[in-house]
Amino acid sequence: MAGHIALDTAGPHPGLAFVTLSHPGKLNAMSRAMWRELRAVFEQVQRSGGIRCVVIRGEAGQFCAGGDIAEYPGFRFEEAGLRDFHERDVWGGLQALLDCDVPLVAQIEGACMGAGVEIASCCDIRIAAESARFGAPIARLGFPMAPREAQLVMRAAGELTAREMLLEAAVLDAAEMKARGFLHRVVDEGQAAEQALQAARRVAALAPQAARLNKQTFRALNRPEVQVHGSSAAMDLIANAYRYADSDEHREGIQAFIEKRTPRFLTPP
Repeated sequence: MAGHIALDTAGPHPGLAFVTLSHPGKLNAMSRAMWRELRAVFEQVQRSGGIRCVVIRGEAGQFCAGGDIAEYPGFRFEEAGLRDFHERDVWGGLQALLDCDVPLVAQIEGACMGAGVEIASCCDIRIAAESARFGAPIARLGFPMAPREAQLVMRAAGELTAREMLLEAAVLDAAEMKARGFLHRVVDEGQAAEQALQAARRVAALAPQAARLNKQTFRALNRPEVQVHGSSAAMDLIANAYRYADSDEHREGIQAFIEKRTPRFLTPP
């Protein structure tokens, strides 16, 4: 079995979707097929107008133990095949997460290694059980992290942490990862699912258009050219930043505050 990425939008929580990494017997290690499915799933989420927040989780109390190493002899020993795997399959899946305007909450339990750290790095809010473990000990397997994947982890976890994981094969616990700024919350064992759900429900109760616009702004600000004061990219970002002015959601939020009532954000983002 090559594993599977499941998308559930039919649960009892309106506006929420759950994406589950499933690879029984392999701690949800990512196969090539799963990377391709991950891309398809998040392209579907991006097209949806009704999803306000996504919880990403692993099956059976494990997040993701990395890549499916049993597949590696089939493509890793030839340069073109290796490049295709990382640049098309892996990065295609990760880019779909990064491009998703819907907020993403990571529910992290058990192993979060290699590919798991990369997937978690794409999420907006990261909540972990206290027993979760984080690392990327691929130097033991004789290969480095691909450049774009390394940049992703460096940005999310910090350069010092990325160096420690990749050069020492360090495995860090949840408390340490929170202290280093990678995790938003560490919760008691058995509470990660409930805490991730509560975070997702809080996000979903707020303005969906505002959430999507915030994510677009975060993404734009991460582009190097936007950091330069007065750059054309920065000016374009500012020029387009206020187009929501006449939107129903904007009017509803302000009016609800004035009327001292809960806003009803009913229109699709």
